[in-house]
Amino acid sequence: MTSTVEPLVAVVTTDLSAVTRGRFIAESKLQKTAATGVGWLQANLSMTPFNSIVDPNPWGSSGDLRLMPDLGARFRTTRTGSTTPFDMVAGNIVELDGSPWLGCTRTMLKDALAELKAQTGLSVIAAFEHEFHIADGGFAPAHSMSFAALRRTDPFAPNLMAALEEAGIGPEVVIAEFGSEQFEVTNEPADALTAADRAVAIREITRELARNAGWRASFAPKIAPDAVGNGVHIHFSFVDEAGKPATYDPEQPGGLSTLAGAFCAGVLRHLPAITAMTASSVSSFYRLKPHSWSSSYTWLADRDREATLRICPTVTIGGRDPARQCNVEYRAADATGNPYLSLAAIVRAGLEGLKAKLPSPPLVTGDPTLMSEAERAQLGLVRLPETLLAALEALLADSTVTGWFAPVFIETFVGLKRHEAERLAGLDPASICDLYRTLY
Repeated sequence: MTSTVEPLVAVVTTDLSAVTRGRFIAESKLQKTAATGVGWLQANLSMTPFNSIVDPNPWGSSGDLRLMPDLGARFRTTRTGSTTPFDMVAGNIVELDGSPWLGCTRTMLKDALAELKAQTGLSVIAAFEHEFHIADGGFAPAHSMSFAALRRTDPFAPNLMAALEEAGIGPEVVIAEFGSEQFEVTNEPADALTAADRAVAIREITRELARNAGWRASFAPKIAPDAVGNGVHIHFSFVDEAGKPATYDPEQPGGLSTLAGAFCAGVLRHLPAITAMTASSVSSFYRLKPHSWSSSYTWLADRDREATLRICPTVTIGGRDPARQCNVEYRAADATGNPYLSLAAIVRAGLEGLKAKLPSPPLVTGDPTLMSEAERAQLGLVRLPETLLAALEALLADSTVTGWFAPVFIETFVGLKRHEAERLAGLDPASICDLYRTLY
């Protein structure tokens, strides 16, 4: 569709509820706006997914900030079916003098990546793999993952791929997934900050395409207690200062280099504490259960989809180089977690493992639920928190993790998530899943 009105550009930030919010400006004013940004305020960090502000919160009603567009993180496409282009620019939240604000999660990720590189010479390459459900499609029944299951949505899937391609996101695959009316979209790996920016854009482009088809796309972790869950699988690998792959070593178990193994050990050590940041809602913990192909223990495995950290397969067909493919998938994440904060927490945890020169964790095979406590302890298998409130307690109990952030940020995050859990305390799981289905 075309329009004679001037298109608008959204300058956006993604909050602690993983909701992307922002300000819209005329496209012709974008360059001017890039110099001084648009207005924002501290209390927005305490916004809930129910579109309220937690009261009390550390910020109150006073204060002002600026949301500065990063013109290198602009996602524009005319292929969503809307009258005007989809046009979004990721922003950084700063103080009025331009200095970084302590509550900007995008800046937190940038800082974590910079510290990793400064201390180790490593840079992170990442990709966010998204699962979602479509409601109100009125689709005919079809087999899971079948040709027919995707074709019955036509032209949704090709339009999604075209929109993501035009927006510069580098889509790879779209499939009908295992769950009823469930789909998955993947995209090419990129530097970690770009990967997180793309994660935000993928969600919003998918939702807009579905909305214009008269449907609703939901990235909620569970649309019903017995439904297949929607994960956000965060893939990561490393390159050294020369840009050479640094994740793979064929001489080591699972093909993980010593550096990659130490990074994974750090993630597993702090995993119970960072779970609240990567799986950040009440319904997230209906998904993080044994035998659900998600994750439930602090577990590194080779190509096992029950593990929290899964070493992904490499392909040698046609002489392809495994070193350039080797990556690890973090599976205890979903779309209620802010992508910048999720990846920042993973990077910070991994850096702790590198600084401590931790040995690579054992590659676990088998079912942890069938092991004795002694067997699990020997393998370092710890059950992940089973509720959002338990995850918050695990976060507060890990002084290393809380030390990565300003105290007022932890206060805000924990207060927001406790409010969310308390607000839903009187609802049954089915009602909670149904609510999150509409919110995400």
